[in-house]
Amino acid sequence: MSATFTPLDERDAVNSKPNIVISSTDADRLDALLESLPDSAFTGKAALESELARAEIVEPQDIPPTVVTMNSTVKFKVESSSEEFSMTLVYPKNMDSSGTKISVFAPVGSALLGLSQGDMIEWPKPGGGLLSVRIEDILYQPERAGDFHR
Repeated sequence: MSATFTPLDERDAVNSKPNIVISSTDADRLDALLESLPDSAFTGKAALESELARAEIVEPQDIPPTVVTMNSTVKFKVESSSEEFSMTLVYPKNMDSSGTKISVFAPVGSALLGLSQGDMIEWPKPGGGLLSVRIEDILYQPERAGDFHR
């Protein structure tokens, strides 16, 4: 069995942050929204900006069908509690009291964006600590359904 050497800083990046893919439409909309807000608008603003900066940006029609995009309905599991949730990732203006939506501005919401089915990520939770979240399934993805201009 042969081992591949990866410098420590690259291993840390790989272990804590899986590759993410974001559609150009989602990236443009989120960039515009973030630019319109003061730095203190929400606690995860800098982290979301960092995620967008490291993302692979592709045209909506080129998004793989197993990637979480805006308005996707995602089944995910919080590893520490084994709780499973199915929620739709939305822009803050589309939040409601149904309990079926999660804002991209919420820590788990911004962690979900761009991940692929099977990915896991650790993300800070409000009040301290980390959540380990695993993507179980993409129940609905607009791009997979042919809706490129939602």
